[in-house]
Amino acid sequence: MARYPVFRSFKLAATAVLMALLPLQAEAQIGCGARDVIVARLGQLFQEHQIGYGLVGQAAVVEIYVSAAGTWTVLMTDAGGQTCIMGAGDSWESTLTASVKDRDS
Repeated sequence: MARYPVFRSFKLAATAVLMALLPLQAEAQIGCGARDVIVARLGQLFQEHQIGYGLVGQAAVVEIYVSAAGTWTVLMTDAGGQTCIMGAGDSWESTLTASVKDRDS
């Protein structure tokens, strides 16, 4: 499915490095840490920027970050302020149409 298998391998390896560099608590899930640190690294390593976010009740915020190259990352920040990488990949395709954007404006 990936158009660039070498890039996908790089993305997975870089994500592993990103997770290893994050400050982690002993009991925390891998890929969790301070939101500002995670967001900064997504920008530095992958040139990803936020394209949207949504609330999960009053428990969490989910954010989606993408790059022009097609990489993407989903973050979730809980009510306590901890941010975790929930998923990451490549070949992002936007399906949002102009009519939906106009309706929401």
